[in-house]
Amino acid sequence: MASPHVRADVVEAQEFMDLAQRYRVRGVPKIVINEVHWFEGAAPEATFIERLLAAANPPQPEAE
Repeated sequence: MASPHVRADVVEAQEFMDLAQRYRVRGVPKIVINEVHWFEGAAPEATFIERLLAAANPPQPEAE
């Protein structure tokens, strides 16, 4: 699904060791979302979408 609100970069960890260390890459693929959320390993498309949506819409604290 294409969107102007989404940007993706693919990096070869062995060629960019500084980035691999910065993001603590231990397995591939490693997905980093907004520098805050991440997950590693292959996932079915449905699981991938669930993780993206959860990262984009974190639970809000309940109002008192």
